[in-house]
Amino acid sequence: MTGQHHDLSFFPEIERKPVEEIRKFQEIKLQQQLIYLKENSKFYSEHFLRSRIDITRIKSIADLVTIPTTTKEDLQQRNDEFICVPKSSIIDYITTSGTLGDPVTFAMTDKDLDRLAYNEAISFTCADGSPDDVYQLMTTIDKRFMAGLAYFLGIRKMGAGVVRVGNGIPELQWDTIRRIKPTAIITVPSFILKIIEYAEANQIDYRTSSIRKAICIGEPLRNSDFTPNTLGRKILEKWPIRLYSTYASTEMGTSFTECGEGVGGHHHPELIIAELLNDQDQPVKEGECGEVTVTTLGVEGMPLLRFKTGDICFGYSAPCKCGRTTMRLGPVIGRKNQMIKYKGTSLYPSSLFDILNDMDYITNYAVEVYTNDIGTDEILIHVGSKSPISHRETSIKDHFRAKLRVAPLIRFDSDENIHRMQYPEGTRKPLKFIDKREKTKNS
Repeated sequence: MTGQHHDLSFFPEIERKPVEEIRKFQEIKLQQQLIYLKENSKFYSEHFLRSRIDITRIKSIADLVTIPTTTKEDLQQRNDEFICVPKSSIIDYITTSGTLGDPVTFAMTDKDLDRLAYNEAISFTCADGSPDDVYQLMTTIDKRFMAGLAYFLGIRKMGAGVVRVGNGIPELQWDTIRRIKPTAIITVPSFILKIIEYAEANQIDYRTSSIRKAICIGEPLRNSDFTPNTLGRKILEKWPIRLYSTYASTEMGTSFTECGEGVGGHHHPELIIAELLNDQDQPVKEGECGEVTVTTLGVEGMPLLRFKTGDICFGYSAPCKCGRTTMRLGPVIGRKNQMIKYKGTSLYPSSLFDILNDMDYITNYAVEVYTNDIGTDEILIHVGSKSPISHRETSIKDHFRAKLRVAPLIRFDSDENIHRMQYPEGTRKPLKFIDKREKTKNS
């Protein structure tokens, strides 16, 4: 299916330009951003001084490699030094989810909120959205969460309708769908399976509902070759709606969203410079995966320069059939410091999730990694089920051996206990990966 774009005002001209023109456009924006950082950011003005960076010599995207990268640790340890505006200019305070350490506070100005709305408007349009759509928001808009607020602002800017239901409560989700008849849902994809399960248990004919598509966040739906992964396949087998993946983070203030072609999230060059770097902070070769590293453009409150996200992805440069010539990011393969070295095999949590999602008798799970007595990584998978399935342990381990050549430890537990593990107090999204390794293992 190719994308039908209803509102060309939210299909920026720059995204259809030749690659060389996009690069030159970004280089002008980059020079403006460097001046802004030097004048307004305590962290970056010191960063340039310490690293002997003459910003007037940074003329091209290629020159960026001369500037040392910024890390999550920098943000955590020197949070306030990144803020570029007086307190009186800050409209909204947001914090990261803290999945990989202490949460970081982000300060958003009025202009930053406008930029956030614009990002989501062009992203929803990319995902075949139009002012005729009504989006049911199944994510939280409170608890200092950027994503829920961003969706609301973007839908409003696009001129579409929004129903702010929030996360969880399948009964309320279906009641809202019945009453308001939204055309799209915005949700974590594994929650789609939960609402399907609720609908089947309560004789709700979900296939004939008003929902035509889902904007999916937080979990990959596709393999690296863009075929549906286990989670994507299970949803589509039950409910053949259109699924659009998005990749974003609070630090970026920008998202990479799929169009109807489903071949990666599109880059918005007016909002962000994206690099894919290897372990030496050098750009990877075409066809190699690398750590997504971003430089935000047009951010006032807390702009970032060469910020390493920790996410490992493949990049794709061939033009898309939708008409965009911008680069695309493939599904996140894993978080760099979540990589597990287990019995001689290197793997990411997502490969474990994919196998667990494929076993219908498993209703819930949490993957725990810790340092064992001999100082190496150990994997313990907490498996939830509605009925006792301990006799299936051999079968579960066989699945892992067949796909990964190694089998983790398995512990059976109740759905309730696993739910508590996934949602420790104060968390906003499910934690399916619990890292209890000694810190030296994560560095």
